[in-house]
Amino acid sequence: MPEFQEFSMYFLIIGVLGLVLKYLEIEPVASLNWWLVLSPFAAAVAWWAWADGSGYTKRKEIEKMDDRKQKRLDKQRAAIGLLPKKRP
Repeated sequence: MPEFQEFSMYFLIIGVLGLVLKYLEIEPVASLNWWLVLSPFAAAVAWWAWADGSGYTKRKEIEKMDDRKQKRLDKQRAAIGLLPKKRP
């Protein structure tokens, strides 16, 4: 599964691309309604609201911090000649 930032960026990239195509009146986007062109931005906002409300963002942040901590510990153990612990 893509990371949180990557997933929400897809919505934003699609939204910006849709805006540019609509502004430049390039078909088939030019014939679409504005609400349809702007819907990826609404999807991004909904994703952010869900991720923050459900704790997904915080959980991913904690996982990233735990990984950095484990790498630091492994590096320190290797520096003093101990084998790093195997993570399950």
